[in-house]
Amino acid sequence: MKTHVKALVVGGGAVGNGIAYHLAKAGWDTMLVERDELTSGSTWHAAGLLPLFNMSYATTHIHKYSVDFYKSLEAETGLNAGFAVVGNLRMAQHQERMDEYMLYSSVAETAGVYHEFLTPAQMKERWPLLNTSDLVGALYHPQDGYINPADVTQAMAKGARQHGATIERKVQVDGYRWTGSEWIVSCTRMIEKGGMLVPGEDKFEITAEHVVTATGNHAQRTARLLGVKIPAIPVEHQFIVTEPDPMLQEFRKNNPEHPVLRDADAKWYVREERGGWILGPYERNAPARFLYDVPESFRADLFPLDLERIEAEYMSMIHRLPSSETVGLKDDFNGPICYTPDGNPLVGPVPGLRNMWIAEGFSFGITAAGGTGHYLAQLMTQGEAEIDMASLDPRRYGQWMTTEYAARKNEECYEHVFILHHPDEEREACRPLRTAPAYDRQKEMGAQFGQVNGWDRPNYYGPKDAPASFDHDSRSFRRGAWWPYAVAEAEAVRNTVGIIDATAFTKHLVRGPGATAFLDHFTCNTLPKVGRINLTYALTETGTTRTEYTIVRLKENEYYIISAGAWTSYDSDYLLKSAEDFMGNGGGHIDIHDVTTQWGVYALAGPNARALLKEIVKDANPDTVLSNKRFPWLSCRDIELGMCPVRAIRVAYTGELGWELHYPIEFGRYLWDLIWSVGEKHGLKGVGARAQNWLRQEKSYRAFGTELGRDATPLEAGLDRFVDLKKEFHGKQAMLDTGVRFKCVTVLIDGPGDTDPWGKEALLKDGVKVGRLTSGGYSVAFGKQIGMGYVPVELAEVGTRLKVKMLLQEWDVEVVEDSPFDPSNARIRIDG
Repeated sequence: MKTHVKALVVGGGAVGNGIAYHLAKAGWDTMLVERDELTSGSTWHAAGLLPLFNMSYATTHIHKYSVDFYKSLEAETGLNAGFAVVGNLRMAQHQERMDEYMLYSSVAETAGVYHEFLTPAQMKERWPLLNTSDLVGALYHPQDGYINPADVTQAMAKGARQHGATIERKVQVDGYRWTGSEWIVSCTRMIEKGGMLVPGEDKFEITAEHVVTATGNHAQRTARLLGVKIPAIPVEHQFIVTEPDPMLQEFRKNNPEHPVLRDADAKWYVREERGGWILGPYERNAPARFLYDVPESFRADLFPLDLERIEAEYMSMIHRLPSSETVGLKDDFNGPICYTPDGNPLVGPVPGLRNMWIAEGFSFGITAAGGTGHYLAQLMTQGEAEIDMASLDPRRYGQWMTTEYAARKNEECYEHVFILHHPDEEREACRPLRTAPAYDRQKEMGAQFGQVNGWDRPNYYGPKDAPASFDHDSRSFRRGAWWPYAVAEAEAVRNTVGIIDATAFTKHLVRGPGATAFLDHFTCNTLPKVGRINLTYALTETGTTRTEYTIVRLKENEYYIISAGAWTSYDSDYLLKSAEDFMGNGGGHIDIHDVTTQWGVYALAGPNARALLKEIVKDANPDTVLSNKRFPWLSCRDIELGMCPVRAIRVAYTGELGWELHYPIEFGRYLWDLIWSVGEKHGLKGVGARAQNWLRQEKSYRAFGTELGRDATPLEAGLDRFVDLKKEFHGKQAMLDTGVRFKCVTVLIDGPGDTDPWGKEALLKDGVKVGRLTSGGYSVAFGKQIGMGYVPVELAEVGTRLKVKMLLQEWDVEVVEDSPFDPSNARIRIDG
């Protein structure tokens, strides 16, 4: 048995074998160890469905790769993976579900996934066993279906061996130790004893340069061994298998197999199984299991059934397939399937650790196994994947996350598998949790909150004394009940003044003798002078955009840097590791501190912002302290507002005269009340995240996670003015070698009267997809829809006419100049 490898994969399910295959194919000396038999975890009882895509752009690419890859395995390995390409029929009982499918269609089109829409009559003609009387339509994917989980796993395992990988069964990992250059992995040979799998006396070590864990239900044990948090906890999933259905058998004599049926409004999937049916429901109150560990006695085992819990779903299957009413139950299963709080798996580097990677929390592990292996192997061997994997990055959860939070959110996520996934969806479990000081004040004002990184922050301010008919929780694929309130908020910022609670911003203090040299090489823009600020970017190894930072230079070697609130752990880990590398290569000492929870932030923006602040600023010359001469645009000053010390930064993400007011967190309620004590006479209005998102698009301000990501360089994002090519910085040559493959543009849209783009839609030229939107919304300045996205370079010229696909129709789009609202920034620089 080998004792030294380039990469060790821990876990022998579908995901682990997919990773081993692709690492070995990439040329890495790879070993996989599994504590039991291959497929002995959730893989063995999975239904093997292969839905081609979902609402996530990255996950859609992963699923699409898997489907194509599985179809090729038999030719390579000689093993039939058991792929039944029967299609997938997503049925809809009402128009709102069809609205969801129309948005699904946009995502599918951007990813190149073929699909079509069917009417109830067309469904009934093809599949007469279906009751379509209460359906309004369906979305059909003829190219996917289902697969045998054990067969596809064994095929990937054989392929991995053919590429040189070693696979060892009955090997349990008991510990990990980092030497500074490689991992020492402590292992025990497992043995059978009395029908149980127990540790034997054979203990040994494996040395690996890289380790990947794909431990499925055992993720909490993995987390303890590594000393980290992994919010992957299983939830019970029941499914039942019926006896053969005589009417189905008769139908199949002259017809192909039914597609996988998904009645999302009834919360189930159904597929054929040996002349009968498999029903897989996603019901309410399915409990999380194994919060801390998997019992030693639990192998390829199941939980006791709770059929009463799925009675409603079973009855709805009978309604949809009346022929199943008289068919008996043949088999039933209740097994663990891992989830994460947002439903996306955790794929990527482990925070705080070197060369340690995880692939955990797969609720659709069979679907994702091949694609995860492909893109994770790219991350590990090439530095980045060809798609932006940030939405799956394990560092999207911070140290604030607890076991209780993960368990409750994972239960909620399971229940929401088939609940309508509105783009403005906000789930309620575990909220409020992290709140800014003025949370209660905002709630009294009618704020409706959304959650980001555990923080509750206002999405919009609804009516305080709303009539009973007003539903604050209403969601929509079109303009929801919140829309007119967001319009009013955006108009206030443009015409008077608005206040935005931006406390969730990620904030780091970087200081020390090496701070300046480190940040100069770490980011692509010129560093600001003391008292000034700059917008800049950290690049990946491949020259794409890793993170966006606002850098405030407090002293010669002391910097306050601000980044997106959703990515605190992501940014912190990258900063710390990069600084360690810098110091390890002879750079001066650097101290880095995450100060996110020490500072709150109010963003005050609008034509009346200066007049409002003049009333509460304490200075010898209050009339001039906020003037352009004493406090110019893109500068930072310590000021006093009433009794609150404030680090004020003259910048506004909305493109208006404004300041970010960073205050010590304990002053938050006092400062909020102080601002409002004089605010109303200046037209002050509370503003939420939705209006802010619209306003920043009017200024073509790119956002990390939408326009900015690890699949486009700063030059492709149109950020040339923030790239100093006269200096050397990390990723510079790779960025230049990549060139400009496409460009980020801002577009104005003559769209439908009741719908705005969500930033997932395809851009078309002469009926052919040429690009995609990454952001979308409504512009109060132009009175029409607005969006940002990527198109080929030749289509990025101002005035180019395109089409956007919304609600299955094509709408006129025009590429406009960057910052179409106030392109000269006159409103931002106005003096007073």
